[in-house]
Amino acid sequence: MTGPTIAAVDAFALRIPFDHWAPPPQFAGRARTTLDTVLIRVTTDDGLVGWGEAYGSFWSAVTAAIDEWVAPLALGQRVDDAGLPERIERTLHNLGRTGPTVHAISGLDIALWDLRGKRAGVPVAELLGGRRRDRVPVYASLLQYYGEADRLRFAIDRALGAGFSQIKLHERTVAAVEAARAAAGPDVPIMVDTNCAWRPDEAAAPVAAMAQSNILWIEEPIWPPENFSALADLRHATGVPTAIGENAGNALDFEKMRAAACVDFVQPSAIKIGGLTPLWRICTEAEDAGLTCVPHSPFFGPGYLATIHVLAAKKRPSALERFYCDLACDPCGRFVPIEGGHVAVPTAPGLGGDPDLELITRFLA
Repeated sequence: MTGPTIAAVDAFALRIPFDHWAPPPQFAGRARTTLDTVLIRVTTDDGLVGWGEAYGSFWSAVTAAIDEWVAPLALGQRVDDAGLPERIERTLHNLGRTGPTVHAISGLDIALWDLRGKRAGVPVAELLGGRRRDRVPVYASLLQYYGEADRLRFAIDRALGAGFSQIKLHERTVAAVEAARAAAGPDVPIMVDTNCAWRPDEAAAPVAAMAQSNILWIEEPIWPPENFSALADLRHATGVPTAIGENAGNALDFEKMRAAACVDFVQPSAIKIGGLTPLWRICTEAEDAGLTCVPHSPFFGPGYLATIHVLAAKKRPSALERFYCDLACDPCGRFVPIEGGHVAVPTAPGLGGDPDLELITRFLA
């Protein structure tokens, strides 16, 4: 075996306190007081280090998947073996085709892209065919305010004052959307993520009413989200563009979405779908088919950087999702500061910068 090989795979679960200027929102049935993620460090036998990120809301399960299943299969394998993450996924498929194991593999895949870019001396966007743009607009993805108009108005005013030009709500009521439109004014694009609020027979009336506030898209309106035929019916009945994909399990799910004609904006998540490799495939196939890829990216580490490189290299321009809140720790923020509602695409080799080890130590789970 020639070429550098993987000598170590280490997982770091972070729990980052945040403030969104309101009581803690609910997440998975409990109050959410931290934003959690899992960073993955891959070290080669010649000492080079690459960083990845895995979806970390269930961080204990993800770190266990890395330590017990993914890392043992990765050790000793070549860094330039582009098929390694998929082979690991096939080997571990009995552990589940979605969830913590695939999230763990996502982090490994992203770290391997970071290593390839560093070894080649180029930013990851160049490995994707080259940058089409040097800056990417960022939209403010608000957390839940549960229809409280004053809190919505405060957050929207703050975001617009900071230079953001697009707003996404995580709200479920027509009144909340109307309040947001009143706060933002007539020209600011507003997207609405309802997090699978309605069963198929419940969705048409509220979505049609929200459309009166001129929303750019309705995101995950249907429970369960994989009911693509119901989503297609809703899209046809209301004429409201739809966005979906953060809970998809693999690239085939996106093929099924396209076949069902249920989606306008596809939203694969680098840290949930298997990494940068499937994200790029999904993005390319969707945009070749006339859709727009707007990756799910409310996270803050190497997965966020990887998403920026995809947005820089892909065919159609679109905005970067950023959770809008004050963070106690921003692991990679210094490499991509938001200025005038945009981030500059990193030009350093790899993803563009390594997470701060001191911050990692301070916020370890």
